[in-house]
Amino acid sequence: MQRNQLHHKVWVYLNSLTSVEDSDFTNLFTGKKPNEIVLRLDPNQIIEDDFLGAKIFWINEDDNLVLKIRKADKRRVLRPYLQHIHSVSDDLEDQKRDLKLYMNVLDSQKERWRSVPFTHPSTLETIAMESDLKNKVKSDLENFLKAKQYYQRLGRVWKRSYLLYGPSGTGKSSFIAALANFLSYDVYDIDLCKVSDDSDLKLLLLQSTAKSVIVVEDLDRYLSEKPTALSLSGILNFMDGILTSSCGEERIMVFTMNGKDEVDQSILRPGRIDVHIHFPLCDFTAFKTLANNYLGLKDHKLFPQVEEIFQNGSSLSPAEIGELMMANRNSPSRALKSVINALQTEGDGRVARSRKSLDEGGGGGGEASGGNAVKEFKKLYGLLRVKSSRKSQSFDLNSGQKESG
Repeated sequence: MQRNQLHHKVWVYLNSLTSVEDSDFTNLFTGKKPNEIVLRLDPNQIIEDDFLGAKIFWINEDDNLVLKIRKADKRRVLRPYLQHIHSVSDDLEDQKRDLKLYMNVLDSQKERWRSVPFTHPSTLETIAMESDLKNKVKSDLENFLKAKQYYQRLGRVWKRSYLLYGPSGTGKSSFIAALANFLSYDVYDIDLCKVSDDSDLKLLLLQSTAKSVIVVEDLDRYLSEKPTALSLSGILNFMDGILTSSCGEERIMVFTMNGKDEVDQSILRPGRIDVHIHFPLCDFTAFKTLANNYLGLKDHKLFPQVEEIFQNGSSLSPAEIGELMMANRNSPSRALKSVINALQTEGDGRVARSRKSLDEGGGGGGEASGGNAVKEFKKLYGLLRVKSSRKSQSFDLNSGQKESG
């Protein structure tokens, strides 16, 4: 016997209605999450619903769900009402499903993916990112979720590709986890060193599912090692080839790099990469987010001193600052002093080394010859404010296309 999918969808929908909670009686169950209480219909319980001005009643009769509706409303309401149930129940299932992290394995002939529960706690609210940039990212993701028909009208596969680039420890991996949690998508983490050839890379994509984030980290480092297993053509086809167009529907593809200046420009072209997001070393705005997350501080008497050090051009990665705060979390003052000490002893060298590496790589940060140091620092790392009239270097809509009007 096959399970009646419509029955399941109606069941999920009905148990989400406020009329269940308002009933004189219902069943209580523990949910999957800690302290979660779930309401369930009782046998012979009647639930009332409203749709397009019509009164609708459901009766739970021995595991059969009976729908009662006035004849005068049936032709006008029934079909759109069932479509409404279908849509709402799908959204509810997506919110409740347990996310998984998939990793590709080398020694397997049948299944190329192994999975574990994805329980990373990172969210877009907790990552250290400028608020304007964070809102822009949220808007882009929300537009993507609503854009299925738009992509179909354009004749394009419903996917979105992001490039995250910046020094190590600046939050790229945490951002990927936050993105997956925001979308309620599974994560497929591809280790290119475990891919035997171009066909194997295609097979990994074939065995991924919709509603997923496909991740390839440190792509620049892999390419710099001149691999023999994968060709550049194979990687390009993986990013936007005919196979991706056929089975890449409802997916987000994310590639990370420490820097993009030395990478073949064919990888970065619009269509392969839609959005470029720069992850710089920590500035004072990101520092305040970290202080709030790690220490519960929104303000402190040492904040002005920290801000002055940042303005003088010193910086560390968010990961380094976060570790210092975590190690001294029982004493916020001691934690801030340790950050100040690290910025004064290591921060200057970090900025100097980063400036040198970018200049040598052709990034063109320019020489800091006088003027405001913080302006030179922002110029060096592309920290152009989103609300600037110029195009943001931190969030670059590479393809120029938008899902919303």
